[in-house]
Amino acid sequence: MSTSTLDPYTANAENTHISPQEKIAGLHQIVKSAKTGMLTTHGADGFLHSRAMTPASPFDDTQLSLIFIANNATAKFDEIKNDSHVNVSFCDTATTSWASYSGTARISQDKELIHKHYSSMMAAYFGDLKDNVHKGDENDPRISVIEVVPDEIRYWVATKGSLARAADAAVSKVTGNVSAPGEMRTITQAEIQLTQKLHTK
Repeated sequence: MSTSTLDPYTANAENTHISPQEKIAGLHQIVKSAKTGMLTTHGADGFLHSRAMTPASPFDDTQLSLIFIANNATAKFDEIKNDSHVNVSFCDTATTSWASYSGTARISQDKELIHKHYSSMMAAYFGDLKDNVHKGDENDPRISVIEVVPDEIRYWVATKGSLARAADAAVSKVTGNVSAPGEMRTITQAEIQLTQKLHTK
């Protein structure tokens, strides 16, 4: 028996008939609504560690990479240096839509990139150590960029509201059919590479 037969929910939800531009627009809607994602890294001990991270602005319409401003004195930097493969996931609890980025993390202290994405509000997460060096501003040597470059992005977008989803689930329970209150979409590696080339021009 095929996987699609054993997993009819995913088979019914998978949408492969929309354009890359439509996929990206749907993805950005989830990320912007969720606001905060969970960055998952591999520790040297083999354990997976996740922490809440908010992508830095500005967030361009064609952008598929994620930019985070972070403190390079934290353990996540050691974990990324040990294994750069990461995952970032988002969930919009209002709609149950979610997105999952699988990719590679790059670490940078590029001053231009930091200047573009740093906000004075971020100083509260670094603190001023009163040594005239570690002041929490954009010149603080602790401030670094984590750029997550995705290899594949999968996301599920709700196409029905909460009441319609509940009604659909109730009907499916009675009829034996599979509820499909949303769409599963995949942005492939080839689509990502093409979009990133256009984005950096």
